Amino acid sequence: QVQLQESGPGLVQPSQTLSLTCTVSGGSITANYYYWNWVRQPPGGGLEWIGYISYSGNTFISPTLQLRASISRGTSESQFTLRLTSVIPEDTATYYCVREGRHYAGTSWGLDYWGQGSHVTVSS
Repeated sequence: QVQLQESGPGLVQPSQTLSLTCTVSGGSITANYYYWNWVRQPPGGGLEWIGYISYSGNTFISPTLQLRASISRGTSESQFTLRLTSVIPEDTATYYCVREGRHYAGTSWGLDYWGQGSHVTVSS
């Protein structure tokens, strides 16, 4: 069974950098043809897609966060990370890492596994 677990700080000061790590068990982040996503949900708000890193290492960031967010593989082969710079109070949210399956041509067939979520508060 595939499991995802987020880890990182629960409190970050404004203007600083948020770093979150997703640890994957029961599967490989390099296996064809999975994409590994970060999604967040502000208090009382809806889900917002942040971006992904693919099985081959390609990354894509939502245009709304392109200037501040980056995703990369961790030092462990079972981990990938999110970095969000210059955080503001509006970045306060529960952050999820999510697995996405795609066909060879790139068509998504669903978000099948989610982490439990990591709540992050941006405050001084």
